[in-house]
Amino acid sequence: MNSAKLDRHTLFLINIFSSDLFSNKRVKYLMQKISAEKDVIIIGAGASGLMCSITAGKRGRSVLILEHNEKPGKKIRASGGGRSNFTNINIQAENYISNNRNFCKSALSRFTPHDFMRMLDTHDIRYYEKENGQMFCEKSSFEILKMLQDECVKAGIDNLFKCRISKINQEEGLFDVSTSAGDFKSGSLVIATGGISYPALGATDIGYRIAKQFGIRVVPTKPCLVPLVFSGENRKVFSDLSGVSINATVSCKKISFTGNILFTHNGLSGPAILQIASYWNKGDDILINLLPDIDAYELFISKRDSKTEMKNLLAEYLPKRFASEWSEIYIHSKPLYQYNDKEFRSIADKLHNWIVTPEATEGYDKAEVTSGGIDTDELSSKTMESKKVKGLYFIGEVVDVTGQLGGYNLQWAWSSGYAAGQYV
Repeated sequence: MNSAKLDRHTLFLINIFSSDLFSNKRVKYLMQKISAEKDVIIIGAGASGLMCSITAGKRGRSVLILEHNEKPGKKIRASGGGRSNFTNINIQAENYISNNRNFCKSALSRFTPHDFMRMLDTHDIRYYEKENGQMFCEKSSFEILKMLQDECVKAGIDNLFKCRISKINQEEGLFDVSTSAGDFKSGSLVIATGGISYPALGATDIGYRIAKQFGIRVVPTKPCLVPLVFSGENRKVFSDLSGVSINATVSCKKISFTGNILFTHNGLSGPAILQIASYWNKGDDILINLLPDIDAYELFISKRDSKTEMKNLLAEYLPKRFASEWSEIYIHSKPLYQYNDKEFRSIADKLHNWIVTPEATEGYDKAEVTSGGIDTDELSSKTMESKKVKGLYFIGEVVDVTGQLGGYNLQWAWSSGYAAGQYV
């Protein structure tokens, strides 16, 4: 390895792993090693930014990543409970929410889940399918982050962490980016800053502010893949059920998901709730089928001569605490032989169509992703470049493309980052 490559490698590792990274002495050292003018500047060292930098670097482009966190890929580390649900092999455009559902097709078709898995194979990273096409690392998400870091080193990518952006201008075809670590220029500028979910991981709205500075439309945002909060009355009633989970089908506006729902102190969470929350708006009802695999009416008819109380029968199919609480609120529990056919039908309907009207979501603090963002009508679906501002690109979660739960959002990050990386 030549000395220039060794310097880059050392520089990259210093950036990521050194605890005293931003001492004045070290900042001066970094500034001496990084050229003030690059082909590409990428703001954001998350999944999409890292993939874009690798792709561009392999094309021989000089790349600088600017990241305000002290380390790259915080969401990658946290994803999948630390094992990174890095993609979904059943991916299709219908798994995404956007004002233009077709926008994501081009990028997803040019860098597929199998393309990413081939990267993992090259680095001897083992993975497995958990369910419904969801792919996870066998060990930990750190393996994927290390793979991306190694690829950045090979591609000669420079980077600065704990680097704050203060101003961006464009003059004579070059972007001038002023930061806490100095001023940098580039012909291409990529915004890979993510959404505003999980501010504890460093999320900010800088990507939207940059778009607005350049006159690029931003679709209103909202928290997605987020727990829902009960109204005050229901919160009092069901808060004691915190920790109880039920397999159910949850529906809103003709969209349904089946999976676990989990009672919390404030409302409902669990995979099925997180999914439906992306489609829910304040004032919407949510229908919950508490017995998706059983015809409740037929069950009651088969037991109509039984002396078993209704709440005890329901406790055979639902958690006991929930069956008791729900029965007390919605039905008058008594032995089954005392019900008539009309009552059986009414109870069955309530079980299959339990109506819940949430008060709110738990907001961006608890949301896994942010929907809305850079209007896709403003971007080329092939290159991710702004149609108004030559050389300005937007990728990943900052764009109005939001995936469902199950690896779809990370795949969008890989695919959109790769698409832009081919053209910057």
